[in-house]
Amino acid sequence: MLIKLWGVRGSIPTPLDTGEYRDKLRGVLRHALDAGLNADSDINQFIEELPPHLGRVFGGDTTCVCVEPSVDEAPVIIDCGTGLRRLGDALMEGPCGRGEGIVRICFTHTHHDHIQGLPFFKPLYIPGNEIHFYSPLADLEARLVRQQIDHYFPMPFENTASRKYFYVLNEKQPLELDDGTQIDFQPLKHPGGSFAYRFRRGGASFIFATDVEFTGEDMLRMDATHPFFGRADLLVMDAQYTLDDHFSRFDWGHTSVTMAVNCAARWDVKTLVLTHHEPSYSDARLMKNLQLAIEHKGNMNATRPQLHLARQGMQFRVGPEK
Repeated sequence: MLIKLWGVRGSIPTPLDTGEYRDKLRGVLRHALDAGLNADSDINQFIEELPPHLGRVFGGDTTCVCVEPSVDEAPVIIDCGTGLRRLGDALMEGPCGRGEGIVRICFTHTHHDHIQGLPFFKPLYIPGNEIHFYSPLADLEARLVRQQIDHYFPMPFENTASRKYFYVLNEKQPLELDDGTQIDFQPLKHPGGSFAYRFRRGGASFIFATDVEFTGEDMLRMDATHPFFGRADLLVMDAQYTLDDHFSRFDWGHTSVTMAVNCAARWDVKTLVLTHHEPSYSDARLMKNLQLAIEHKGNMNATRPQLHLARQGMQFRVGPEK
């Protein structure tokens, strides 16, 4: 399975403003002075060696993930935040651009930051494309229709030209794709409800668990969640806040960075990717959060998980390539 992150920001899109851009420029120029650049040929290497928060952006698009289960299987998208627009542009370079595309979309829930990119998903408007929508929610279609009534958007959802199919997922019966990939889900604690998705193929597993609130009390009940989350090869998980910020945001439905590490360690997850970044956190602040997570893991004397900070464009491969 190939997993690519197209949107990693929580709550609202957050493009860089001029102040943040200039902060990055100042940091880059300080590094350039220290490096003593004196030739164009040095520039590319210099850029590659910059600290992550200066050499790239973590991204301001809201949640969207694309899973390619195998080379012969149609992609499965999780959530339709604003990252879906760029993903749609990429898909238009293939069968979707010819009206021959098949796309599957799974929804964790329908809060606005997880559906707001759908009206800008170009394959939705191409005759001949098939868009298959999956969710445990029986009224998903009605929710998506309401988002595009003429008070809010000029093109009604039902008038888009692709063929659309809706499926209600059953908690007791995993969805099985033609290549043998199994997809199941787990309800999560979040205002209005949310769902984690697990993809399993060839003995490997990937779990996406955004918009969930785990607290210290939940650590006493980890045995109940272990059958679903336990020993995942890759877990991309909500870690919106620092622990200090989370204290003033209990019941908002999100997890702190350190609690996400606690959970992943208890579940014996191999790799944890922290996502759904707080929109007010700069890239420099996010790097500090990653350092907090690494230090917390060290204080736990834990060997797992390997830790990453979600960034738009980041890719992970899990299990067999074919």
